Amino acid sequence: MKRTSSAAIHVWLVLNKAVQAISRYAFAEIQRAGLGDSDFRVLEVLLHKGSLPVNTIGPKVNLTPGSISVAVDRLYAKGLVSRVEGAEDRRIRIVALTPSGKKLIAPVFRKHAADIGKVFSELSSNELQELERLLKKVGRRAEALGGSHPSWEHSAHGG
Repeated sequence: MKRTSSAAIHVWLVLNKAVQAISRYAFAEIQRAGLGDSDFRVLEVLLHKGSLPVNTIGPKVNLTPGSISVAVDRLYAKGLVSRVEGAEDRRIRIVALTPSGKKLIAPVFRKHAADIGKVFSELSSNELQELERLLKKVGRRAEALGGSHPSWEHSAHGG
């Protein structure tokens, strides 16, 4: 058991270092575009999913209800998103990209996708699929043990 525990800690440390390195690399370009992480995630999900009720955006981009409200308010103030009351339920606010928002996020996302592609370019298609499968397996186990993650569905990046 000790050997498994020791191996698991080592893999966790390697995973953490990899995520940190990938994040530093990938988010440098996003920051150069004047976007923070949460703003990028909100704009990206709207780019790929279209208009959404504000309460469904948060779980898709791993933001709390309070954080998503702040992010949407900030993006609205910058003219990057619009907010309209739902046609059937006026309590529901529908958030959509404005033309300015789309003009900003589309090239930033294209560059981000290319950057992520470079990071994973040394892995074959089969290796990528296996890595995804294993990470989901471990993530679901952590969730079952009491960790928290809003959803293992594809949310951002067009999935």
